[in-house]
Parts: sequence; C-alpha cells; structure tokens
Amino acid sequence: MCKRATDIVVVLVLAPLWFPLVLAVAAGIMLTSPGGSVLFRQHRTGRDLRRFVILKFRTMVPNAEELKAELQHLNLRTWPDFKADPDPRVTALGRLLRCTSLDELPQLFNVIRGDMSLVGPRPTSLRPEAYEPWQLERFRGPAGLTGVWQVSGRAHPSFVQRVHLDLAYLERACWRLDMEILLRTVPQLVMRKGA
Repeated sequence: MCKRATDIVVVLVLAPLWFPLVLAVAAGIMLTSPGGSVLFRQHRTGRDLRRFVILKFRTMVPNAEELKAELQHLNLRTWPDFKADPDPRVTALGRLLRCTSLDELPQLFNVIRGDMSLVGPRPTSLRPEAYEPWQLERFRGPAGLTGVWQVSGRAHPSFVQRVHLDLAYLERACWRLDMEILLRTVPQLVMRKGA
C-alpha cells in the first residue's frame, strides 16, 4: 500500500512538469510522422504474470512491426531480444525521444492505472512460457518504469543478467531502495546513459 501511495503522490505532484511534455511530444509526432497513432501499445507481462497494455510514444514508422522480419539480419542481440543500431524504422523525432527517454512518458498513465509502479522489474513483451521456471520469479513484484538494472552502471546487461538484477531487487525491495533508484534514475536520464 505504501508503494502504491508513493506512486500516485509522486506522479500527481510532478504532473505540472510531465503533462505539458506529453502534449508537446504528441503534437510533434502528429506533425512529423502522420498516418499512425501517437501512442505505441504493446502487451507486456507484469506482476503475477498478468498481461497488460503498456503505453509509449511511437518512435518508429507506422508499419514498423511488418518491417521487423526483413531486418532480422541487423539484430545485435540474441533471442529473446531484438535491437538494431541504427534501426532504420526509427523516425528523426523518434531518435530524440529515445535518447532522452521521453518516449516512456505515457507509462506514467500505466502507473496511475496500477498496471505498473515507478520502480520494479521492467515489463517484457514475452509471454510467460518464454521464460525458464526460475526466471518467472521476476514477476512476483509490480513492473516498474525504472529499475535496478537501469541504474546499475552496466551499459548493456544480457537478458539473464537483467533477470538476476531484478531478482536481487525483489529480495531487498523497500521504500528507501525505491527512492534511491528513483533519485539515481534522474542523472542517468540527464546523461542519457543506456538510451
């Protein structure tokens, strides 16, 4: 209950800062990349393996998912991850949104709805059956907007390393640790680390 209350208070107190940004970014996407939704919606797996729709600003061309199959040769990661750098599907504004993490702003609405928390393991698009049994433990806490591996100083942790960091967080999770992670997230965003 304390975690949920903290989420709501922090999001609402900071609303005068983030809500005008949401409107400005939405207008920018409509002007620079017409023909698609302002928001990118994707099913993710959260706490207790519950699927929910995560919200992000659209940073790619409207037909990005269809192009993914054609770009498998550019994949820099191994399954279950996909990352191309540079990714030709990303728009010019999308690159700016990604490197500043502004594309994640709509997830504050996921926090308000209770789908996510400010701090916790990042939700993934993979279905539960894609995980090994020991990895399913990462879903015993709420999914987070930021988490321990985002502020751990590791540039590109592997999927297994991220799961281990999530499990370590869940073992120690408390209000003080969440505040520490939130405070450490700010300089990460300012310095654009890992974006």
